Amino acid sequence: MSKQTILFDLDDTLIHCNKYFDLVVEQFADQMEMWFHTYSIPLADIKNKQAEIDLARVLVSGFAPDHFPQSFVDAYDYFSEMTGRSKTTYEIEQLIELGRGVYGHAIEPYPYMMETLTKLETEGHVLHLYTGGDPVIQMRKVTEAGLLPFFSDRIHVARHKTVEFLEALIGNYGLNRTSTWMIGNSLRTDVTPALKAGIHSIFMPALQEWSFNNVEIDAEPQGAFITLNSLLDIPDAIRNYTTGGGAVNG
Repeated sequence: MSKQTILFDLDDTLIHCNKYFDLVVEQFADQMEMWFHTYSIPLADIKNKQAEIDLARVLVSGFAPDHFPQSFVDAYDYFSEMTGRSKTTYEIEQLIELGRGVYGHAIEPYPYMMETLTKLETEGHVLHLYTGGDPVIQMRKVTEAGLLPFFSDRIHVARHKTVEFLEALIGNYGLNRTSTWMIGNSLRTDVTPALKAGIHSIFMPALQEWSFNNVEIDAEPQGAFITLNSLLDIPDAIRNYTTGGGAVNG
């Protein structure tokens, strides 16, 4: 089997992420319900407003660590103005602290993370990590997850994971598109850019997905497009494609 270049996403591909954000959103909604209980605001309305605010900011300016806590404050402002309930500095500070807390959780790898990366490396493939977010936060995750030995200096952190960023990465490293793969859980930032760039893509649906990642695919695969549910299946899927030839759409 020929050597392949494999780009891995990090959050909700190699390690858990969304479930921690969901947990903190639930805590936020519970706190808001307690503060606004006399106004009978449904929990769903509180969570939907926070999600709407958070998504809008990410679409405009990408991922930044202050976006998530600020979405709590903005939703708090919205419902305070809607109901006429007075705002307090203490409550705002509580919300900011709650939102920031999501970045301090322990790192939890997806099943078979180490086994899969070890097998791919042993088979001679070149591994890259291509993730979105804040460099300091993402590198903490990489270090705590024990991923540095696999990716070394081939770690790329982007505020916006776009086709343009991926194209620049392909050009800077002189990657061969017919032997390059992007593996990730996001249809928006992993799969679609990979297909538009003409490289192979493996879609790994997250156990708990964020609405940001759910988009329609508007690109035709030039090579492999495979959907898998376990990291453990990746080496065989790549081997089967490279030894069998032909496009695989899944």
